[in-house]
Amino acid sequence: MIRRNPLTVILLAALLAMAVAGRGVRGPSAPLRFALGTGYHQLVDAGRWWTPISSVFLTDGGLELPLVLVAVAVIIGIAERLMGARRTAMAFVVTSVSGVVVGIVVQAIGMLTGELWARRVGELVTLDPMTAVAGTIMTASAFAGPLWRRRIRVLVFSITTIFLLYSGEPSDLYRLLAAVAGFSLGVVLRPSENAVWWQRSSHHEVRVLLSAVVALTAVGPAITIFSRLRLGALAPLGLLLTDAQPSSSEQIDRCRVMQITHECLNDMTLERISGVGPILLTVLPLLTLLVAALALARGRRFGVWLTMTVNLALAALAAYFYGFLPLSGQSYATHFPHYWEVTLSLAASVLVPLVIAALAGANLRHFTVLTSARSLRLYLGSIVLALVVLSGLYVGVGFVMRAGFHPRVDVVDLLSDLPERFAPVGFLRVDRLSFLPVDPGARGLYYWIGPLFWLVVIVGALLVARGAPSRNHLTGLPRVRRLLRAGGGSLGHLATWTGNSYWFSPDGRAVVAYRVIGDVAITTSDPIGEPEAAAAAIGQFSRFCDDNGWIPVFYSIHERFLPECLAMGWSSMAVGEETVVRPRTWQTTGKHWQDVRSSINRAERAGVRSEWTSFERLSAAHAWQINDISEQWVAEKDLPEMGFTLGGIDELRDPEVGMMIACDANDRVIGVTSWLPTYRDGAVIGWTLDFMRRTPDGMNGVMEFLIARSAERFRDDGIEFMSLSAAPMARSTSAQRDSAAERLLGYISSRLEPVYGFRSLFAFKSKFKPEFHPLFMAYPDSLVLPPIGLALARAYVPSMSLRQSIRFVRSLG
Repeated sequence: MIRRNPLTVILLAALLAMAVAGRGVRGPSAPLRFALGTGYHQLVDAGRWWTPISSVFLTDGGLELPLVLVAVAVIIGIAERLMGARRTAMAFVVTSVSGVVVGIVVQAIGMLTGELWARRVGELVTLDPMTAVAGTIMTASAFAGPLWRRRIRVLVFSITTIFLLYSGEPSDLYRLLAAVAGFSLGVVLRPSENAVWWQRSSHHEVRVLLSAVVALTAVGPAITIFSRLRLGALAPLGLLLTDAQPSSSEQIDRCRVMQITHECLNDMTLERISGVGPILLTVLPLLTLLVAALALARGRRFGVWLTMTVNLALAALAAYFYGFLPLSGQSYATHFPHYWEVTLSLAASVLVPLVIAALAGANLRHFTVLTSARSLRLYLGSIVLALVVLSGLYVGVGFVMRAGFHPRVDVVDLLSDLPERFAPVGFLRVDRLSFLPVDPGARGLYYWIGPLFWLVVIVGALLVARGAPSRNHLTGLPRVRRLLRAGGGSLGHLATWTGNSYWFSPDGRAVVAYRVIGDVAITTSDPIGEPEAAAAAIGQFSRFCDDNGWIPVFYSIHERFLPECLAMGWSSMAVGEETVVRPRTWQTTGKHWQDVRSSINRAERAGVRSEWTSFERLSAAHAWQINDISEQWVAEKDLPEMGFTLGGIDELRDPEVGMMIACDANDRVIGVTSWLPTYRDGAVIGWTLDFMRRTPDGMNGVMEFLIARSAERFRDDGIEFMSLSAAPMARSTSAQRDSAAERLLGYISSRLEPVYGFRSLFAFKSKFKPEFHPLFMAYPDSLVLPPIGLALARAYVPSMSLRQSIRFVRSLG
């Protein structure tokens, strides 16, 4: 470790030495703390210029010391491996000093203007090694691959921002500013086009990142527990998780006559706490966001809507109950000149949920797993029913028990107070309460109506998030798999992918997987089932679509199904050619196989090995590496990752999908291919190539090596065929393009070539001397080609934004 991470070892030794000098977990003595700690008074008044860097080598003791040691060992160690010891040392010093100095400048400006927060923290002395850790890892992110660069930046900025909002200490500000400095320094040290701008990511990665951000905002109030002063803009929410007690009623009354301070906000919030019920009323909406984060991680669109709904509701409650008090009809500013600062603090309670809701909505297209309409109806119905029943219970029973409130209440009082029963305590207005319960029965009614409602919301959301997607995908999937095992085409396994809907023939002997986009129902390759039943499904499925007002389109079907389509008076066009290799006759002898032989020999000399496996059997390290390879591939494209008949990381997770991976001498994955099975009578008779990725700096010819090794394994297993699949919109040069539609398809393919490389992919597959089997699209009428074309574009690239669409159209000339 000393040889690999010398700087990390030195920093650990320095921290341990300072910890010994500072009495270890008990924390440094007051003189040592004052001599080495930093802050506004230390730097501006006392002139201790060295404190911005000396403060990052001491901790406040307690659990902070072991946590810091682990963070330095892991995070600084990663940074040192990414950018070397010298750059890491420079980042450690520069970002620490920058974060502290700029933060103190902000404090100085606040002190000059008399700002409340700056005056409150002016005398604080800060010791925080995490300032340097945050800045250093942000610098190192510029040297990481696209996947980890994006993850580091999103997580560091999210965590530091949440700490600033909920804790609000000077160290939280310094940490965030150090992260900004680290980001800027990384761009300077490694300037490139991709170092600054957000690079494209796969659906899976967007889901993971957004889920993490939503979860962080949900657990943010817990940060207040560990904060000493609780000065953050959202600290009142976190106070509900502490055992703090409000000041005397006289202090609260003084607050209400315009003597506004941070203590006033805390006291007015805590005044509303009485028992478990109010605390649950604030915690449960945050738990709802955790459920939403779970749904987001699973790719559920329901998670997006739940995230947006809860955050918009919290923002609306904050705006209503806080009232943005300067606009409430009373001129508080005339009584207290710094009231605008309190207003800004309260406004954060509105803006933060709004930002999260907007972020979720902007990424809606990445969440393609829909929830069944029945589940949504049941969920919404249960929420409405719970709201109506609990509201009626509160007003009706409350009126009967009106003597249990002080002062005595009537129906109007209960109705006006009703919205507050469902709102988290931290969002309630800071004016005087109209009435309070005084006996146990009234207290139970008053404090438990809201928690019961949110429990219904949470339990229902959890059931929906874990339930079956819409359009019978999971309910029909077992039947589809049974039919596939009996016998299916080379592209039949595509029917098992998420996003497909299923139509089953009346006798259950055939199934058609399809997707409805607009008014067009596009099939996923051939009908599946026994030959006669599959052929009959063409006409039956067409009538089913006609009954529903859809345009049926059989896409990527093989030639044997064309007669049934043409017999209905349909048109057809070739959309690609499938490349098929016979493993039983596989050999690499002769001049035409020179490239493949060279790739195999090069891999063997470099110590590269192949391994046949599945995703569930991968080690954690190999799974992460494959995910990283895929993200780098997606980030290099000018347009989003394609789907529909082209699989990604999510499709690799199917246990029936085989994988052939290439690992170098250091056991690092440098290339991966996935293979979809084709069955007959329950036995695998063929494999179809789907997923192909390699590292940008990997060995040339690794894909040829993997396909060759796969062919050898399939030959030994007695497999009948190995399909290299088809490149969309690419065909051999000898293929005729007779119709205008086929010529247009060829033109679009040529324009997309620089982005997706369809023709290059087809040329690559051709070097394995395959058989060419044409794939067709059959459709009812040439007049419906425009909507079919738009539907296909949306099927392949559902996440294409308007800006990307305009760029693509311009590229067509």
